[in-house]
Amino acid sequence: MSSPAVAVPTRTSIGETARQMDECGVGSVVLTEGGTLRGIVTDRDLTVRALARSLDADEPVGTVMTSPVITVNVTDDIHEAYRTFRRSGVRRLPVLDGHQVVGILAVDDMLLDVFQRVADLLGPVARSVLEEPPVPPSMEPPSQEP
Repeated sequence: MSSPAVAVPTRTSIGETARQMDECGVGSVVLTEGGTLRGIVTDRDLTVRALARSLDADEPVGTVMTSPVITVNVTDDIHEAYRTFRRSGVRRLPVLDGHQVVGILAVDDMLLDVFQRVADLLGPVARSVLEEPPVPPSMEPPSQEP
C-alpha cells in the first residue's frame, strides 16, 4: 500500500484537490472530517464528475466524492483484499486502522504482488533455462571453414 494516504477535508476546492494530487503524484485522495473518513475522490472522478459537468474549480470536492467508501482493514490478509477488489470493482481501497486511514491499496499494488510471486516461483526454472547445458560434440554443427 501507499502510506500515508493523501487526505483533504471535504470542503477543499476541486481545484486545490487536483493540485494536491498532482503535487503528491497520486491518483486519489481520501476526504476526511475530524479525522474520520467521509469519502474518496479519484482522478477519474475529477474528470467525469467535475470537468465533464463544467463544475467550478472552487466548488467543494465533497460534491464529487464517492461515499460510502469501500475499505479494507490493516489486519486483513491479502486474500481479503483480493476478494474486496473483485467484489467491488474499485481500483483503490483506503486501508483503515480502526477509524484512521493509514494508506491506500491500489490494484497496481496487487499486480506487483502477483508479479513478485510469479518471479519467486519461476526464478529457479528461468535460471535453468538461461544456463544452457553444453552441446555434446556429436551434436555440434559442422564447421564453416573455407
